[in-house]
Amino acid sequence: MGILARSGYELTPRAEEAEVLVVNTCSFIAPAQKESVDTILEMAEYKKFGAVRKLIVAGCLVERYREQILEQIPEVDAVVGTGEVERILDAVEGDLRALPAQPPAFLYHDLTPRLLATPRQTAYIKIAEGCDHPCTFCIIPQLRGGFRSRRFESVVREAENLGRAGAREVTLIGQDTTSYGEDLGLRDGLPLLLEGLAQVPELCWVRFLYCYPNRVTPRLLETIALYPKLVKYMDMPLQHASRRVLARMKRGSHGDAFLKLLERIRATVPGITLRTSFIVGFPGETQADLEELCAFVRAAEFDWMGVFCYSDVDNAKSFALDGKLDEEVIHERRDQLMAIQKKISTRKLKARVGQRLPALLEGPSKENEVVWEARLEGMAPEIDGKVYITDIEAPGDSAAAQPGDMVTVEITESHAYDLVARVVEVLDASRRLEEHPAVQGSTPNPLRQIVTGAPLRVLA
Repeated sequence: MGILARSGYELTPRAEEAEVLVVNTCSFIAPAQKESVDTILEMAEYKKFGAVRKLIVAGCLVERYREQILEQIPEVDAVVGTGEVERILDAVEGDLRALPAQPPAFLYHDLTPRLLATPRQTAYIKIAEGCDHPCTFCIIPQLRGGFRSRRFESVVREAENLGRAGAREVTLIGQDTTSYGEDLGLRDGLPLLLEGLAQVPELCWVRFLYCYPNRVTPRLLETIALYPKLVKYMDMPLQHASRRVLARMKRGSHGDAFLKLLERIRATVPGITLRTSFIVGFPGETQADLEELCAFVRAAEFDWMGVFCYSDVDNAKSFALDGKLDEEVIHERRDQLMAIQKKISTRKLKARVGQRLPALLEGPSKENEVVWEARLEGMAPEIDGKVYITDIEAPGDSAAAQPGDMVTVEITESHAYDLVARVVEVLDASRRLEEHPAVQGSTPNPLRQIVTGAPLRVLA
C-alpha cells in the first residue's frame, strides 16, 4: 500500500471503485487457503463490469501455486510473491505474470513507505521475517524463507516515527521474535531491542508476540520486569503438552518442563498475562495424549488460549505421517479443550470486578457505537478479549476521553472472555492527529500516512 500510495495511487476499500484489485493471500492452513481462493474468485467477477482493468494476486498463495493461479484463473493478470513486494508497481503498470521462483528474501525497513490499516493509536512492527525451525506441521520456511532480522536501528527508528505520528502502543511480530538478532550476531537481541523501544517517549506500551519456549531466557524476563513500558504479557505458542506428540511435531520438550518454565516466568514477572496456542488432532494423537494436554491446561491456567484444529498441508512434513484423525474427532477435541479454558478465563476475569486498572481507549465498538472498547495491558489487539465501556461521554465534548487516551477504568462486570467497565480518570491524553507535523494535511482515516515520502492522497 505504501509503495502504491507514494506513486500517486489512491486506495479504496470498495472493490467496485477500483481500477486495480490486489488480493493479498495466506496459505498457512487449509481454511486460510480456501478463503484466499474464494476471495480471488469473488474479485475476478468485478472484471466483468465497472472500472476494474487488472487483478493481482499477492502473498503466500503465490509462493505455493504461482503457475496454477495463472493457468486456472485466467482473470488474474499478475502475481507477486512474498519476496517480490517491491515489484508491486511492475505488476500494476506492466505485465508481471511469472518470475523465476526464488527463495523469498524481502525484508522491509524504516524507509520503506508504509500505510497503517490499524487505528492510529496502535501499530505492528515486523522485526524479523522467515523461520529456521523444523516444525513438521508448518510450511512457513517455504513461504517466507529463512530467518532474517531487521537491523536494530531500523526497528527503533520506525517505532519513533510511529510514536510521533500518534501510536501509543507497538506490537512486535515475526515468526519467532525470540530469535531476533541471532543472525546478526546479537546476543540477547530481543531484550536489547526491548530496552531501546522502552526509551521511545511517545509510546506507552510495547509488546511482542510469538515466543519460542526454549528461547525464553532469564535476561528476557528480567528486561520485561524492569521497564514499565514493556507490557507484562507473553504469547508463547506451545502447540501441545504430550512428549510423544511434540516429538512428532519436531518441537521437543513436554508438559512438565513447560510448567517449570511458566513458574519461572511468573516468579520473575509478577502479574504477567500468559497466552498460548495448541494444535489438536495432530497425526497419531491418542486419547491419552489429549487427556495429558487437558491436564496440562488445567494446571497451567493460561489467561488466554487459542486452539487450532490440525490442518493437513500437502507439502508439510506431517502430511506423510500415519494416524490421521477424522475431522469430526478433531473438532470435538478442540471444543473439549476450549471448554476447560473457558472456565479458567471466566474465573480469572470475575476476580477483576471492582479493580481499577489502566487501559488504552480504542473508540466506538463496530457492533454498537454507544459502547466503546478499550484494552488492558494484558489484552493484545485483535486476538484477546476486550473491555467494553458503557458510560463514555460524548466524543464531541472537549473534556471527554478520546480514542488513544490512556485511562483508568473500574471493572463493573465480567464475562467468559470480556469485561465491562467505566472510565474514572484520563491518565494520559493522546495528542490529536492534526498536532503531528508528520501527518499534517492528511485526512484522518484507517489508511494513514506515517512519516515517509511526499504527501499522499488516500481514499478511505
